[in-house]
Amino acid sequence: MDFEVKKFENLQYVVNYPDSYSAAKKYPVIIFLHGAGTRFTSTDHLMKNPYFEIIRSHGNFPFISVAPLCMENSWFDLFETLKRFAVYISNEDYADSSRIYLMGISMGGYGTWALAMSMPELFAAIVPVCGGGMYWNAATLANVPVWAFHGGKDITVFPEESQKMVDAVNKNGGNAKLTIYPENAHDSWSDTYRNYEVFRWLLSNTNKNENAINDIYDDSKIYG
Repeated sequence: MDFEVKKFENLQYVVNYPDSYSAAKKYPVIIFLHGAGTRFTSTDHLMKNPYFEIIRSHGNFPFISVAPLCMENSWFDLFETLKRFAVYISNEDYADSSRIYLMGISMGGYGTWALAMSMPELFAAIVPVCGGGMYWNAATLANVPVWAFHGGKDITVFPEESQKMVDAVNKNGGNAKLTIYPENAHDSWSDTYRNYEVFRWLLSNTNKNENAINDIYDDSKIYG
């Protein structure tokens, strides 16, 4: 696995390239947001995250994976930087701009929901794992396919958090599904990474966000 450590503004990040990487080609890109356990560490530690350890077992993994390192309390503390970073990565020479995907776990699962709702036009599909979010705003994801995952016995982030988000996306005309691992606690990511069908599903989606997104909460007399 070839890694490169880079920096965008004050954000360190690692790029993992496919084994057959060619600078002359464009690749689907997964922006990966780690969980709270990787905060305040180092890019060396980030490269040992289970995401990278497990995807190594998938031969000929076709994605470029880009993982920023959170040196704050949460992704929300650097959210504006994270938004600029996502745009920057989507414009990199190696990036197929129609295949920018977002995946995050736990704290990064919350970041995934929030970032996708904030800039839905950027992402072809998202995979939030054991996260949650502002389900009242889920209409913005009407054009962004979602496959969420959660552990049925998770007491760190309750599975209802994912369920509420998925239900809200679908209620507003979106395409979201949720897989619950009945016996898993908080670690619902390992099984998700091992399931190559998740990555096939990502590749089956290209960006269809040219359709207008309607804000249904734009009346201050009703919604504040």
